[in-house]
Amino acid sequence: MARTKEFDPDAVLDRALDLFWRRGYEATSMADLVEALGIARASIYGTFGSKHDLYLAALGRYQRARDDQVLDALSRPGPALPAVRALVTEFAEQAAGDDLRRGCFVTNTAVELAPHDTAAARRVEASWDALEAGLTSALLRARAQGELAAGRDPRGLARMLLVLLQGIRVVGKAGGDADRARDAAAQALTLLD
Repeated sequence: MARTKEFDPDAVLDRALDLFWRRGYEATSMADLVEALGIARASIYGTFGSKHDLYLAALGRYQRARDDQVLDALSRPGPALPAVRALVTEFAEQAAGDDLRRGCFVTNTAVELAPHDTAAARRVEASWDALEAGLTSALLRARAQGELAAGRDPRGLARMLLVLLQGIRVVGKAGGDADRARDAAAQALTLLD
């Protein structure tokens, strides 16, 4: 007869996400995970697989929540350009107010793991593709509704905003001048006029 789990895998995954997000992949050891998750190493391996598998599961949880939230905001009926502007402003405000300097888990993964980890790189690309597609769609709607000039390139603008948003996340994680992210966002938004 199979044993019943004595822990909630979803709660454990949330704690793992928090730990990886704060410390990064390389700086988080299995001993750190055992302590933070409150379960035995064998339970971690039995439920989630390797440390890498657990990290990817945590990244997937973060991506689903973040991507759903962002795509929902960009696809609401009505004027589309205010939603794009609000998203850029929100990213800048989050970066400027990130006192814990956690940054974005996807961006952190892009910087730490994507250059040498194919599975992590695929996850990062999928997240960026979703954000780019959401922005492109919103900007196409904005152009069709007369909010954006007819000669503007929605895909090119979406790509520029994607790169800006990721850069804003890196600047926020590094700390320093909180107005740097706000000023960059304000300048980028002038391109939508």
